[in-house]
Amino acid sequence: DATQLYLGEIGYSPLLTAEEEVYFARRALRGDVASRRRMIESNLRLVVKIARRYGNRGLALLDLIEEGNLGLIRAVEKFDPERGFRFSTYATWWIRQTIERAIMNQTRTIRLPIHIVKELNVYLRTARELSHKLDHEPSAEEIAEQLDKPVDDVSRMLRLNERITSVDTPLGGDSEKALLDILADEKENGPEDTTQDDDMKQSIVKWLFELNAKQREVLARRFGLLGYEAATLEDVGREIGLTRERVRQIQVEGLRRLREILQTQGLNIEALFRE
Repeated sequence: DATQLYLGEIGYSPLLTAEEEVYFARRALRGDVASRRRMIESNLRLVVKIARRYGNRGLALLDLIEEGNLGLIRAVEKFDPERGFRFSTYATWWIRQTIERAIMNQTRTIRLPIHIVKELNVYLRTARELSHKLDHEPSAEEIAEQLDKPVDDVSRMLRLNERITSVDTPLGGDSEKALLDILADEKENGPEDTTQDDDMKQSIVKWLFELNAKQREVLARRFGLLGYEAATLEDVGREIGLTRERVRQIQVEGLRRLREILQTQGLNIEALFRE
């Protein structure tokens, strides 16, 4: 098995402690080749663990590992130990970025049956036409009336579209990543991933609390953070007493503000969101 051969070749090198990360990172920044190599070799198995999560997505495991290794190398080049981030967490972001970008270039994560796509396109086209006539984003009831369709059918398709959008819609700027991309899938995590994922989640929570209360609540409810279940724009609006369109506007504002916050931390969207 080629994967087992690779694992045998890279051997076993434990993850660095926080103190070791700072020590070797400082030396690597000064051009010390041995320290740079130590940081890379100590995280090769981290790449493998992350790559395994992306099986059956269009790329072979060794191809995923190769892409992830490129992200790891990039993380070593970009890492600044003085900013207070654990390297293992920072590297995880970069590894995911390169792997998921390769997957996006190879295939779409979400595929729908053609009849569903056609039906969804009818609803979305009608919604766009109504939005011009009504000067507001139409509700499911208005779309259903226009098409003479059951409201439940329209609502179901619009919820499907929002779930796809939450995965596929960019955060803004040069990023092609979505907010959900930075969240670890706890069902796929083993005990060895806990430290990296906990560090990441703590950072996400910290950044959310730099938003205003309304932006924080909307993003938390939309994307299943801070104890909330992920919800559609319509459901969030119903819960907090705002229109669907107003919730969408607050979401856009909140994501834009998150991007600014990341930049002040010395991170950009590319470095964080699979990225």
